[in-house]
Amino acid sequence: MSLPQVNPQDPPCPASQQDLRTQLHQRLDQAIDDCLHGHPRASFLLGEAALRGHLAALGLLLLRLFLLARHQDLDLKPYRQRGFRLADGYAQRDLHTTCGLLRYGRAYLIPPEGQKGPGVHPLDAELGLTRDSYSPRLISWFCRLCTRLSFRCSAELGEMFLGWAPAPSTIEEWALGLGRPAYVWLSSGPLPEGDGEVLVIECDGKAAPTATEEELSKRRRPRAKGTKAGPCNCQRHRGRACRQAHGHKRRRKRGDKSKNGRSATLVVMYTLQRGEDGRLHGPCNKKVFASFSCRKKVLQWAREQATRRGFGPDTGKVVQLVVDGEVCLEKQLRQLFPGAIRTLDIRHAQEKLWEVGRQVHKEGSEELAAWVEPLQELLCRGEVDELLRRLGALRWSGPGSKAKRRKRDGAVGYLQKRQGLMDYGRWREQDLVLASGQVEGAARHVVGQRLDQSGMRWVVERAEAVLLLRCLEVNGDWDSFFTWSEQQRQEDLRAGKVVQIRSQAPNQLPQLNPKSEKERRSREQARAQARAKAAA
Repeated sequence: MSLPQVNPQDPPCPASQQDLRTQLHQRLDQAIDDCLHGHPRASFLLGEAALRGHLAALGLLLLRLFLLARHQDLDLKPYRQRGFRLADGYAQRDLHTTCGLLRYGRAYLIPPEGQKGPGVHPLDAELGLTRDSYSPRLISWFCRLCTRLSFRCSAELGEMFLGWAPAPSTIEEWALGLGRPAYVWLSSGPLPEGDGEVLVIECDGKAAPTATEEELSKRRRPRAKGTKAGPCNCQRHRGRACRQAHGHKRRRKRGDKSKNGRSATLVVMYTLQRGEDGRLHGPCNKKVFASFSCRKKVLQWAREQATRRGFGPDTGKVVQLVVDGEVCLEKQLRQLFPGAIRTLDIRHAQEKLWEVGRQVHKEGSEELAAWVEPLQELLCRGEVDELLRRLGALRWSGPGSKAKRRKRDGAVGYLQKRQGLMDYGRWREQDLVLASGQVEGAARHVVGQRLDQSGMRWVVERAEAVLLLRCLEVNGDWDSFFTWSEQQRQEDLRAGKVVQIRSQAPNQLPQLNPKSEKERRSREQARAQARAKAAA
């Protein structure tokens, strides 16, 4: 059932508030009469559906009363003092709201004589109504939906519950427009309260499928007119004719499952609070951040947020970094957090033990589990030297022994290279984090469930906007962010600027600040010189 809309032949708005109050009372009386006498044998399903129409109509009348009251109470003196002139005392406009489509009027002012620029609508500026022709609440609803569902599914759900919905392309353009202030909020928004004593930072990456240049050229070229297939022109024959006109898709080679992925770097930051039992509890104030920008920029964001939360470079508090074993990632984090505890995810180390064990015993067998168990105990106690000695003592001969030795040497080399990140015994005594389960779950939930679905092929800059908005939704900051962005738009409207949330231009990926990067390198060189001088 569609929601009530304005009749173009009706007057745009009542002349007085009393007229609207009368209409409201009449509509309410109709709704009461309909409940009492309208459907004596109707089921609850039909009665609720009929009541929904009355509630929507009442909502429209109340919104029109609200807009009329604000219009009549608005003071235009500040605008007249700036030289603005009244061009239309009641310029009409259609606005989509949660109750339906309504028409209202507001004053329209033009700039002073001799001055160029757009006119202003003071009422729209005071209410925060942009040129999108949709209420801010509707825009917030649909943008929040598109952080969890595709743009088309968001539009279909809106139509299911509201009776109508904007086009999927409109929802996408809203997301692109909100993606710009989203990064600002994630970088400089209010800090959480009640942080713990230990800061934990987990980092990982997750790839999303992106469109190739060939796919983009097909998207951007002019659309051909519909192909007809005989007199019937049914969907089945029309689709067959279209496939013949476009040609068959090139078959992939066997084993080719490439999705032309672009990796997003994820950072999960939270704190742990020591309780009365002496153990660390949490996570507290967990925040997720992800971006398709370069990894240095994302890690720089982590450094800045850690400093804002009271864990600066020279802090005496405990900072723990949990990584997946990638050497380049660990090196960059070491430079940004020189005094932090760096930890290899224990699951990655355990996986190497199972890889070697599968060369000795059959996969899934009890013998394999019994062989790996004592090695895992050594790993958990932090006795890495003994663990490496036992792995190095393994000997094979006969057919297939070369591949087995290669697996053993690969595992030993992997663990030796990261031995300084595997002091699990001491960290268990301190009740610190040993595995990167938080960021692994975030990679599946934040990136995988929204950006890595069947048939999706993203443009990276457009995926960036959805990814940032999804981080806000997952962090539970959506309402605070939208209120803050609404205040920013109101300030621009009051300044006489043209404001519209919808945007067709994709977001630019966050870039490194050349000045701050140069200063960081200078500090690193100074520290290196100081250490060399002290050693000499």
